[in-house]
Amino acid sequence: MTADRSGPPFSVHDVPFSTYGSWFDISPVVAEKTYAEDLHLVSHQNGMHAVLRLIPLDPAAGDRAETRVEATPGLLSWVGRNGRVDLAYESPDTVRLRGSGLGIGVFAAARTLTPFSGMYFFHDPAAQGHVFSSYETGRRYRVTVLSGTVTDTAGAQALGSADRGVAVTAEADGVWEIAIDELDTSRPPYASSTAFDEVVEAARRSFMDFVDAVAPWRSAATPAAELAAYVVWSATVRPTGLISRPAVLMSKHWMDKVWSWDHCFNALALAPGRPELALDQFALPFDHQDASGALPDSVTHSEVLYNFVKPPIHGWAFGHLRRRLPTLPSAAELAGAYDRLERWTRFWLTARRAPHDALPHYQHGNDSGWDNATTFDPERVVVTADLSAFLVLQLRELADLAAELGRDDEALRWSRTAGEIQTALLEQLWTGERFVARSAATGDTWSSASLLDLMPIVLGEHLPGDVSSALADHIKAHLTPYGLATELTASPHYLADGYWRGPIWAPATVLVEDGLRRAGHHRLADDISARFRALCETHGFAENFDALTGTGLRDRAYTWTASSYLLLAEAHAHRGSH
Repeated sequence: MTADRSGPPFSVHDVPFSTYGSWFDISPVVAEKTYAEDLHLVSHQNGMHAVLRLIPLDPAAGDRAETRVEATPGLLSWVGRNGRVDLAYESPDTVRLRGSGLGIGVFAAARTLTPFSGMYFFHDPAAQGHVFSSYETGRRYRVTVLSGTVTDTAGAQALGSADRGVAVTAEADGVWEIAIDELDTSRPPYASSTAFDEVVEAARRSFMDFVDAVAPWRSAATPAAELAAYVVWSATVRPTGLISRPAVLMSKHWMDKVWSWDHCFNALALAPGRPELALDQFALPFDHQDASGALPDSVTHSEVLYNFVKPPIHGWAFGHLRRRLPTLPSAAELAGAYDRLERWTRFWLTARRAPHDALPHYQHGNDSGWDNATTFDPERVVVTADLSAFLVLQLRELADLAAELGRDDEALRWSRTAGEIQTALLEQLWTGERFVARSAATGDTWSSASLLDLMPIVLGEHLPGDVSSALADHIKAHLTPYGLATELTASPHYLADGYWRGPIWAPATVLVEDGLRRAGHHRLADDISARFRALCETHGFAENFDALTGTGLRDRAYTWTASSYLLLAEAHAHRGSH
């Protein structure tokens, strides 16, 4: 366990500064792959929207001061030659800022106000605050000056294009302080008896309590555990809008949704230390299960998308989840999970099986979660081996749950269906050396250089030995010094930043590692785990990674990557202690 109780330092260029429960963060990342010069207050209500620019000011000249930004889980600071500005979360919807030797400017991110977009700015005489009203987020952002002097107010009540905001500083050798809170229509004037240092300490303590719960096993051998925990903790939002329970977003950058397979990895990582939050993560997409039993593709504050689905890894995940919880789920909890998994499974057995076909199909690569994998190059409506393997595991979990619930006839039926699909999988898609994909329309088959074709390794102990050994040999060919490339690096279709056509991804790593281990290929599983852990310890928790350099790609603060690190690091720590 680390001695520094302030938590790990990090770069806000990669990881947004936020707190558990908040729907906004402080970051220079203002849109997909877009980095601003200044830090912004960025909201994730009604989408990702940069709301306010936060500008450290030279109190003498009144213009931007040159500073460096430092961040730990409880405190963000702009540090200049002659002073500093500190920021901390007092609550999920309120930040406090304090400065000396430097001032602060809080300005609307957008200059243009129209009847449908932009920011309206005014001084509220009732609440004694400066208020920004945002069309994009549908929320208000109020600046209350607690001490110091307002040196500039720009654009109050202005329409059209204008700079809008307020600047605050203090007398020489003095200290100023402000609060910024996010609210709906109104609330009483801001008031707090908590000193700024106490705010910082409370934020630090909240994070350390979280990391102590989810990673009590951490040591010098797992050096990225605290930062991984911060990525998950800071990306958690309180129930609001269509988010029906506390939710770990995939990121508080632009991937600010819950996708219906990403959530499983966050649930697994949280299970031992934060079991209620873990169960919430697993259940959240099921809150929006449609009449056919399908899960949505994704859920966020103000939209639920159903145009695609995600793969049925939920039986695999729930089996692991209930074994990782500190107390066994009650019969009622098991029955609820069973009913939801049953509906999800029947969707695949009915809506996604052609007449007289034993195996289900995807309608697009997006359904698999491997959006543009080369498996889908010939056609998109495809019977693939990974889908049948996941469904077999889900059927086996349903059988186990039915047996525990005393539903013996249902348990027998699910076991029989699992056996039928696995038999069909091996008879129809296994060539003797590898699995192939098949057109749902013509029956034509093909293979690819995608790791997706090897994902039936998730069946683990249920696979015949010769099949799991052949898969393990093929998986070895995907190993780079940094982990499992999703497309063979020698493939003509390999792309360094090709999404699922090359880069290393966390979920594929965890699923393959688990399947290999359950199939008895422990040495290869250990190697894959070690390479991925080292990758995260060096390059952070990006959405995916360049397979040949390890460089983090796309969204740089992705929670399923952090959770996957926590899962593999915990398992490694426990293996080392026995």
